[in-house]
Amino acid sequence: MFKKMDNHFVPVADAKSLEELLARSYDEPVIIFKHSTTCPISAAAYREMSKVKDAVALVVVQRSRDVSLEVETRTGIEHESPQAIILRNGVAVWNASHWSITSDAVEQAFQEHQ
Repeated sequence: MFKKMDNHFVPVADAKSLEELLARSYDEPVIIFKHSTTCPISAAAYREMSKVKDAVALVVVQRSRDVSLEVETRTGIEHESPQAIILRNGVAVWNASHWSITSDAVEQAFQEHQ
């Protein structure tokens, strides 16, 4: 059910989708992007994440607050938005927030955890 949209963002709006992401991370790295639709820094990070070549699981914090909090619980990474997290084998292996989110940084981290 991890189907890319044309722009490669995959909405994650419920616990089942999050479970599928965690399971998928045992086969390959998974990118999660926590995005705030009201934050200009998050808008800049969204533009950066739009350049990432791989699928990006998108959690819009205003619409899916429970999923956002569950990501924090499961990964142990304190919630921030914008925030990019790479999962591998069910755990967070890399993360960045705010201005540290660049497409180059995400892609490099993704490749390192193949």
